[in-house]
Amino acid sequence: MNKHIELVKKWLADPESVRLKELESNKNAAWTAWAADDDNAYWAAYRTAWAAYKAAQAAYRTAANADAHADHCKQKAIEAVREYGDLTK
Repeated sequence: MNKHIELVKKWLADPESVRLKELESNKNAAWTAWAADDDNAYWAAYRTAWAAYKAAQAAYRTAANADAHADHCKQKAIEAVREYGDLTK
């Protein structure tokens, strides 16, 4: 399994187990991996890492709509993990 996906899965299982900075670094590293090898699986890994980072970032915001945004991004991360799994079967 892809290390970027694994970190997102860890975060999805326990949001307190992964810091926002780790998710940001994961997102950036996933982008770099995709840029180096234009492959659908790498693109899915980047989308997963990005959605997880945005969801965690929204959770730290104090705006009234942050919860809805965080939930939306978390759902996108879950969908992207599934997509990655389908691409790598």
